[in-house]
Amino acid sequence: MAGIPFRAEHVGSLLRPQALREARRRFSQGQLDRNELRVVEDEEIRLAVATQENLGFHAVTDGEFRRTWWHLDFLEGLLGVEKYEMTGGMAFAGTQTRAEGVRVTGPIAFDGHPMVAHVEFLAGVTTRVAKQCIPAPSALFGRRGREAVSRDVYPSLDRFWSDLGDAYRKAVNAFVAAGCRYIQLDEVFLIMLCDERHRAGMAEQGLDADALARTYGDLINMALADLPPHVTSAIHLCRGNFKSAHLGSGAYDRIVSVLFERIRVNGYFMEYDTERAGGFEPLAHLPEGRRAVLGLISSKTGVLEDPAAIEQRIEQAMRFAPLDRLAISPQCGFASTEEGNLVSPEEQWAKLNLVVQLAKGMWQDAVPGKPYDG
Repeated sequence: MAGIPFRAEHVGSLLRPQALREARRRFSQGQLDRNELRVVEDEEIRLAVATQENLGFHAVTDGEFRRTWWHLDFLEGLLGVEKYEMTGGMAFAGTQTRAEGVRVTGPIAFDGHPMVAHVEFLAGVTTRVAKQCIPAPSALFGRRGREAVSRDVYPSLDRFWSDLGDAYRKAVNAFVAAGCRYIQLDEVFLIMLCDERHRAGMAEQGLDADALARTYGDLINMALADLPPHVTSAIHLCRGNFKSAHLGSGAYDRIVSVLFERIRVNGYFMEYDTERAGGFEPLAHLPEGRRAVLGLISSKTGVLEDPAAIEQRIEQAMRFAPLDRLAISPQCGFASTEEGNLVSPEEQWAKLNLVVQLAKGMWQDAVPGKPYDG
């Protein structure tokens, strides 16, 4: 679809409103049933969508208000995947996640998914483009590697990759049938292969990090293989986002060929808010006709960025890619898990407003209702 990603974007997740937090608490304690919880979710999503529209975003999300995790809620909806209690959480910088994970206990397949209804709802409450965000296929493997995949079910990983890609393809097709016109795959574990510690961890399991990067890229292509021309695809590259903490570091250099030559998507959401992401040099390889959304606004801190400093950063990026192929967004979502980042709702909306205002100042085609026709 022409013009997407738009000049001003946000990654997807938003801080959970207090009314939703309270409803989830009451639901967990048996004081609300699932239908009553859904009523609260629906109302809070409507309010969040209206705010995004009022700010001037062309593409809106449901804030991931129906989820507890950015990835587990989707993955456990696939056949052959189960959620379970781990012995410990994932170690982020200075903190740990909840000790919840998913593992493969049977052949992976797609046979319907609750998020199809989420797509239908979002498309029905907005006049803008409804964006659906789901984890990239690597999320099922990259967190724990081979330990997450039953050797009894999959003695060889070849069949695992094939089944996983096919399940994703069918899920994406179901979203499109439900009215999805913009799908974003959140890709953590491809960019984590640029982190030396993560690469070493994969090597300890007997896995070649570079070969694994190519596999992750192929899985994305498998997931999007049937995408019709009127539906836009993008990937978001993230080095971890939990309570404002990160998971890894590493410049894009190691995966440039996979990113820009192997993977077939319309746009790339690329973190660029700290030195952990490296320089803009990889943008020199950005293919014509695709767009890099520069994640220059931090979702991990409430401090509002200086617009002049961000404009200067965009100008630095223009040394490697033309302005016409660039856009702007926060570097990640504001609540990749239901806990959310250490940012207030007011700070969140101020940052999203800054994204829109910066886009209007940098690109003439950023005005509402007039997407780039490229």
